[in-house]
Amino acid sequence: MSGIKRWWWLLVVLLIATAAVLWVNRPRAVTVDVLIAQHEDVQTSVVASGRVLAPSRVDIGATITARVQHVAVREGARVAEGELLVRLEQGELAAALAQARAARDRARSRVDSVAKLALPTAREAQTQAELNANIAEREYQRARELLAQGFISQSRVDEAERQMQIARSQLASAKTQVAAQSAPGAEAQQARQQLAEAEAAVQVAQARLAQSEIRAPAAGVVLERTIEPGDIAQPAKRMMTLALDGPTRLIVQVDEKNLPLLTLGRGATAAADAFPNERFEALIAYISPGVDAARGTVELRLDIPNPPAFLKSDMTVSIDAPGPVIKQAVIVPAEAIRQLQSEAPFVLLARVGVAARVPVRTGMQTQGRVHVVQGVSAGDAVILTREVQADARVKTRRK
Repeated sequence: MSGIKRWWWLLVVLLIATAAVLWVNRPRAVTVDVLIAQHEDVQTSVVASGRVLAPSRVDIGATITARVQHVAVREGARVAEGELLVRLEQGELAAALAQARAARDRARSRVDSVAKLALPTAREAQTQAELNANIAEREYQRARELLAQGFISQSRVDEAERQMQIARSQLASAKTQVAAQSAPGAEAQQARQQLAEAEAAVQVAQARLAQSEIRAPAAGVVLERTIEPGDIAQPAKRMMTLALDGPTRLIVQVDEKNLPLLTLGRGATAAADAFPNERFEALIAYISPGVDAARGTVELRLDIPNPPAFLKSDMTVSIDAPGPVIKQAVIVPAEAIRQLQSEAPFVLLARVGVAARVPVRTGMQTQGRVHVVQGVSAGDAVILTREVQADARVKTRRK
């Protein structure tokens, strides 16, 4: 029994020695910066970057193929509505218009000729034919009477009848001519139709000639010019780009989590990155009904009631839109939340000298601060030091 007791004592001594070694060699506690979470009323705001949106950008091109004769404007030029931008060669188009006008004049002359010459002539011929037909009928009746009295032969009567038939045929032909030359007649209708076709051809030629002069659709500024005299203009080939005048707007992308802070008509302060000290007012005019799934952002458009003179299209800007006040919220720095943009964000809390990993649910984010909806309570020591890992021994240092 004495031998067994000795072994038990040796085992106890060995365990105590091992524990002492482990205690001496245990990891030292890491000094970490902590923030004691508190409830506070927070004035929220949404900060985002975007750019100046041109009211309307228009690509200018030709609708016909022709050589460029003259370019009237350069980049940066301000143009008025209807101002000449580019003139194409017009020789062939002008000749086609002259030819169409000549054909129209001929068609118009024919209409006048039918109404003022052919119709009166046809009516005269009808009157003469009616007289001749009456005379021929009387001659025929007289010949029949003389035949009955035995004064002339049957051949004379036959000749008188033939002359009467000829006169009647001539009268019918004259009436047909009058009908054809009158307003509802075929000749008059054909002449008017030819005149209408000729006038349409003139309009087509005028339109094509007008297409050789490319003018500004509205007042604006020339952003880019890509054509020079002597180049060949073709349909669908861009010649220049205009930024049309209109209300100046900003377009920005904000995190979808900030949607509860945004309302239409809410004011915001904006500044161009090139002029950070020149701030100006903007108003939220549009909130996209959809969310960009790839980036998790929502598009905003803001009106600028009094745009400063230095703003230019596509200039980078920053906005700060104040939101509602959140009462008694737990707000921590964004740097304290690990994997903030993931589906499982968490924080490290200092609990009894150990860094404890605690999952959290976050709300709005503003100016580098995050509203923690669940997971952190007032009084918790939130570890700010990024180098420390979960379950590490820590000594806290309030920041």
